[in-house]
Amino acid sequence: MTKSLQQDNSTYLDKIAIRRAMLREVEQPVVLETHGGYGKLYQACYRDVAEGVVFDKDARKAEALARQRPTWAVYEADCVQALRAGAGAHLEINVLDLDPYGEPWPAIDAFFESERPRAERLWVVVNDGLRHKIETGAAWHVGSLQGIVERYGTDLYSHYLEVCRELLAEKAAQVDYTLDRFVGRYCGHARQMTHYLAAFHR
Repeated sequence: MTKSLQQDNSTYLDKIAIRRAMLREVEQPVVLETHGGYGKLYQACYRDVAEGVVFDKDARKAEALARQRPTWAVYEADCVQALRAGAGAHLEINVLDLDPYGEPWPAIDAFFESERPRAERLWVVVNDGLRHKIETGAAWHVGSLQGIVERYGTDLYSHYLEVCRELLAEKAAQVDYTLDRFVGRYCGHARQMTHYLAAFHR
């Protein structure tokens, strides 16, 4: 097995571990997955969750997700546009799961800025691929980071977990959530991926 495959497997196991640890604290999870893919995380973590919402803009993936979880709402759509339009607002989501290929912030903004019922407790779990772009010095060109760059300067790479904690707390506060706990780590190839979990209450 190549080194890159070992790193990818390690990252996948990290994703599963942080979600399973979270689920031990959620009595009745109602999950919103912004990037469903072919449902590997669902199989590993959410297969016993009866209610949820999942998005994928790829038609083949959305079809596979619909077959996989018949009791969930499945949207073949760009999650950011769909969330802003109110998709998934028929459920009171208490687990927001983001696993994009790159940055999670547009989807996070769409969730918090859209009209929808709000659970008293909310867990947000993220696999964030933006740290690689920050390492290249391109933070100024990431719209969702421009405000934070002014506070931290252009060298966000070594402080990215702090940035994630601060941004999540600010965005959730818009709908009266208070951050209770934040945990995270860097992982993957050259530690360019960032996994983190935040717990909130209202």
